[in-house]
Amino acid sequence: MRFQRNSLEPESSQHRSARRRTRGTGLHRWAAVVGVAVALVLSLVGVAVASVLGGSGTATRAAGPHSGGLAAAAAHRSAAGRSGRSGARAASPATGAPSRTRSTAGVRARALRTSCRSVAHVGDSTSVDLISSAYLPDPAQQLGARYADVGVKHFLVDASGGRSIVEAMPGQVNGYNVASGWWAQGYRGCWVFALGTNDTANVSVGSAVGLMARVDRMMSAAHGEPVMWVNTRTLLSGGPWAEANQQAWDNTLRQALARYPNMRIFNWAAVAQPGWFLSDGIHYNSVGCAARARAIANALARAFPRHGHSHGQIVR
Repeated sequence: MRFQRNSLEPESSQHRSARRRTRGTGLHRWAAVVGVAVALVLSLVGVAVASVLGGSGTATRAAGPHSGGLAAAAAHRSAAGRSGRSGARAASPATGAPSRTRSTAGVRARALRTSCRSVAHVGDSTSVDLISSAYLPDPAQQLGARYADVGVKHFLVDASGGRSIVEAMPGQVNGYNVASGWWAQGYRGCWVFALGTNDTANVSVGSAVGLMARVDRMMSAAHGEPVMWVNTRTLLSGGPWAEANQQAWDNTLRQALARYPNMRIFNWAAVAQPGWFLSDGIHYNSVGCAARARAIANALARAFPRHGHSHGQIVR
């Protein structure tokens, strides 16, 4: 399927304390302060890893499984503090249900199928936990399995904490360069961009690259192939990651729909429940991660269905 084209002010001491309490043991963290009005706690844990998910033909790369934000001087400052773990665990699928229930569920699942045989998913820290056994110990609940459920045969993912489209943490690749690299290596297929949480924070503290320019840059990396953006939400009332800033990003995505017939938006902001968030108001607990992985895959099937057309450019 092809189309033609027609971060940052300081965290509060309360947030920092909550992050310390919720982090697992053995994690390393350090702090950096930039300027007078800008300070960000950095958390960069783990090393970039590459693996193939068993039997799925899926290449997976997750940088820093519990990684956080970037502090940089002047106008280009990155965002996205990484919170710690939640005590909640995602429940495994129930077994022993009546046959009628299982049959009905199977019919519903079969009805959701996408025309996207290959998917390249570029995300930030809110995608890292969707491929992590720490948050989703049941592989069937992880993102790769959820995409497979709707008919995706080949799945690439690159998720990294603190990621934005433009700025990059030390040792990290920004979202645009990840997508451009895959294209240069010959990838052709559908794209899912789960980015923006950090971009809007960076813009709010003075980045010279505006919101629409960031969307344009990322869309250019897709070269007219089908793209689904996952929009953003936080529970924060102030600071670079405030929900008001996220709404500005989501409004920009909606405006971009007029420029890109190949673009769809999954309205995650309308789906996310407050109880799915960790105490930082940005990231998700295990229940939220399970819901997010399933919802993204199902939204892809609605955005680019195997048969027929999507009902509008914004899906839920």
